[in-house]
Amino acid sequence: MAAQKFLSVLKTLPHNPGVYQYFDKDGKVIYIGKAKNLKKRVSSYFNNEASQTGKLRVLVARIADIRWIVVDTEYDALLLENNLIKEYQPRYNIMLKDDKTYPWICIKNEPFPRVFPTRNFYKDGSEYFGPYASGKLMHTLLDLIRQLYTLRNCNLNLSKSNIKADKFKVCLEYHIGNCKGPCEGLQTEEDYLETIKGIRSIIKGNIGMVKNQLTDLMKQYAEAFAFEKAQIVKEKIELLDKYQSKSLVVTPSINNVDVFSIIDDENAAYVNFMKVASGAIIQSHTVELKKKLDETKVELLTLAIADLQTRFSSGAKEIIVPVMPDFKLPDIKYTVPQRGEKKKLLELSERNAKYYQIDKQRQKDLVDPSRRTNRILDTIKKDLGLKQQPAYMECFDNSNTQGTYPVAAMVVFKDAKPSKKDYRHFNIKTVEGPDDFASMEEVVYRRYSRLLNEGQELPQVVVVDGGKGQLSSAMASFEKLGLQDKIQLIGIAKKLEELYFPGDPLPLHLDKKSETLKVIQQMRDEAHRFGITHHRKRREKGTIKTSLSEIEGIGFSTSQALLRKFKSIKNIRLADLEALKEVIGSARATIIFNYFRSETNKEKGNQE
Repeated sequence: MAAQKFLSVLKTLPHNPGVYQYFDKDGKVIYIGKAKNLKKRVSSYFNNEASQTGKLRVLVARIADIRWIVVDTEYDALLLENNLIKEYQPRYNIMLKDDKTYPWICIKNEPFPRVFPTRNFYKDGSEYFGPYASGKLMHTLLDLIRQLYTLRNCNLNLSKSNIKADKFKVCLEYHIGNCKGPCEGLQTEEDYLETIKGIRSIIKGNIGMVKNQLTDLMKQYAEAFAFEKAQIVKEKIELLDKYQSKSLVVTPSINNVDVFSIIDDENAAYVNFMKVASGAIIQSHTVELKKKLDETKVELLTLAIADLQTRFSSGAKEIIVPVMPDFKLPDIKYTVPQRGEKKKLLELSERNAKYYQIDKQRQKDLVDPSRRTNRILDTIKKDLGLKQQPAYMECFDNSNTQGTYPVAAMVVFKDAKPSKKDYRHFNIKTVEGPDDFASMEEVVYRRYSRLLNEGQELPQVVVVDGGKGQLSSAMASFEKLGLQDKIQLIGIAKKLEELYFPGDPLPLHLDKKSETLKVIQQMRDEAHRFGITHHRKRREKGTIKTSLSEIEGIGFSTSQALLRKFKSIKNIRLADLEALKEVIGSARATIIFNYFRSETNKEKGNQE
């Protein structure tokens, strides 16, 4: 047993926080983990091995060596784990699927600082804001800054000595009003730095403070009768209002808050991060985490929070989360909202994560269409509690008009798609009157007794259109044939789209957006369409039979052709021989013409 192999190592493990590393026989790191208590956490891998998941047993079987690093706090363990995972990329660790380089807004450390976008982060004393997951958001912000403030965009070294020495001349940007000419000393550095102060506030989301400053300046101009300048400032305030109205999503009282949400499936989790300042979302980003050892949502969320807060240099003092992480960052308040504006923010974040998941699945489906099929079949298998993927499914529906011309239709779905060549119609033979239950029992018995007699493949799932009554009728046929344990039978009720299972009085309610429900609804609707088409044709045959089809030598197709042309029996009766010949040819036209002429003669004779 693995526990005996590492008994001496487990005894020496400390009870401190830290990071542990598992190595394989080749000395390669295969897993890195964090722990509040190293001894308890590492020992848990080797206790109760029988109850572990298959993935975890595989990992434990491959461990050849264990090493650990003791740290001071849980937070240190979290950061160290994150850094080591990025460095070694162990096979069994969750990996953050994100290799993009994101842009920053830089306020350069220089006289008369420039403000520009960059993807390169240098430790040169400059200020970097971001990174921005959305380049569009960053450029919108930069456009706003350019409309509000006049900044230089040249690369000149505007040191005091260079300006004093008259080394530079103003360029076109000065003449068109985009720069105030600091290169010739036409703008003081103090005035320029006031501009940078306002820009810094806008980037941080403190739009309210900038608006207050501009409002005060507008009043000063107005009091000094400088109305043109006051109008320019007013237009800048309106510009800020317009920008704020587009970005404001919650109450402005929510400031300097990070929001994290998570959704997951069997193979991956998707974590969305949003940064909120003064009620506006100023950053949003979603990452995908590949599951390796059936990690919990809490474990996945904790890893993502540590990585994203570090990556986006967040200084938030509050984090809104759906569940409490197991490792908390120091000096930060964690909130799991139940209602109100913070709850709305969390729901918005969850929607972003869901959209990202859907987009990722679509991309994968485009590259590998069979992947989508397998995912849908796996979803159906899981939702319906099946033992295998339902690659072959059938669905039945009955049609009749007040008990007349009763028919049934069966459609076949293979790999969750219609297989139209396998569709079948059934004319009800043993049931008289409008009895859907008996009709369902008949067609189900006829279908599967034939498959059994011919040794053909049986479906994994059979769906009947209807609730408990139709389901019980179909189940009666299954029991006669001994199929009750071989095929999963399901009934779908129209009103609430509920799924019924044999022997279970309570229906299964699936989410309306569930792929499983969508496939079953598509099967039901297709069976209904196919059945109605057949029923209509049979009813038309029956109607025509009472008139034209009784004429010897005239079949259903000839009758239909005449009705399409002449619209009614009366018009056919009145048509001359030449008109009939144009539609159905000479021989059959003569039969029809003579038939109706003889009938007319009989009627005249009776009248006499």
